[in-house]
Formats: sequence, structure tokens, C-alpha cells
Amino acid sequence: MFDETIRAMLLEGTWATLYMTLISTLFGYIIGLPLGIVLAVTDKEGIRPNAVVYKILDFIVNLTRSIPFLILLILVMPLTKAIVGQSYGSTATIVPLTIAAAPFIGRMVESSLKEVDQGVVEAAQSMGAGTFTVIWRVLLVEARTSLLVGVTIAIGTILGYSAMAGVVGGGGLGDIAIRYGYYRYETEIMIVTIVILVILVQILQGFGMMLSQKLDRRRA
Repeated sequence: MFDETIRAMLLEGTWATLYMTLISTLFGYIIGLPLGIVLAVTDKEGIRPNAVVYKILDFIVNLTRSIPFLILLILVMPLTKAIVGQSYGSTATIVPLTIAAAPFIGRMVESSLKEVDQGVVEAAQSMGAGTFTVIWRVLLVEARTSLLVGVTIAIGTILGYSAMAGVVGGGGLGDIAIRYGYYRYETEIMIVTIVILVILVQILQGFGMMLSQKLDRRRA
């Protein structure tokens, strides 16, 4: 169907997309997991309510999430160039992807932790467990299945963002689809990139859901 050059380009684009997606998800959780924990803990129904901290973080999360990714991608170009030395390419795209992913992940983590049965939390506190112990040994443990499902959702979302970055030369499959499928009217290449993206999402989310089911203690 395609010559060796096109096949090599698609393979390279696939690896670049996986690279951007997985690294951005990792950095997104490094920022978003603590953010979500603080949001859950400082909420009015959390274990350490703090209206000021919660409202500030809640505003930042809502503000960042309300900015469309393509606009965010352009806005942070100076920051991206300052960090990685350039504003285009797969590595550069990790910066805006992380900025977009972190508040999204933080909100999912907050939601997952709030699903934990308050009776379990109160039981731990009645036995003298401190805030850190409750977070580490109760909230995160009890919410681990929901948190893992959140990871699969985050990966799918970030992968979609990485494809959009192709509009400004972000690299990966999205860049191939734009350069060949849109600008050169090579529809076959665009269709193939879409098929590969769909397959990647299905594989990553399928693996995540399978792992979450194995860890779900309610199925034991």
C-alpha cells in the first residue's frame, strides 16, 4: 500500500506519539496527583478543610482546563522554548501536554478520593491515624481501582491532545496527518494515522481496565 519511506515515517510517528503521551502522563501525575490529594483533603468535607487553599487551587484548575489545548499550546511556546530549547517537535510538545494534563488529572484524583467511604476514613482517624497515614494507607488504597481507571482515561485524553499538536509541528501521528493528509490531500495516509491512533487508545485503555479489574478488591 505504501512504500518503505512512508511505512518508516508512520512507525516513527507512532513511537513519537507514544513517547509524548506516556511521558506527559507521567509528568502530569507527578503534578496532578498531589494537586488532587490537596483538593480532596482541603475540601469542606475533607479530612483537613481549608477554604482558602481549596478555592485557590480550584480556580487554577478550572482556569487551566477552560483553555482549549491548541490555544494553550501557542500560549506556552515561550515557556516551552525556555525549557527544551525549541517550541516544536515531540519533546517540546511534552511541556504543553503536561500543563494541560495536570489539572485534568488533579480533578480526577480529587473525584476518586471523594468516593472513598467516609466510614473507613473515620475509623482510621478514631484509631489515631494522622493526616498523612489516612491519605497514604486509606484514601489512596481504597481509591486505587478508581485511580487506575483514571489513568486510562488520562492516557486516552493526552493521546488525543498529542494528535492536535500536529497543527503546529508537534510531531507524531498528528503531525503526519496534517502534513500529508491535509496539506497534500493524501487521504490514505490520514486514514491510516487515524486507525493507528484508535488502535493505540484501545490497547492502552484495554490494558488499564484489565489491570484495574485485577486490583479491584470488591471482585475478590
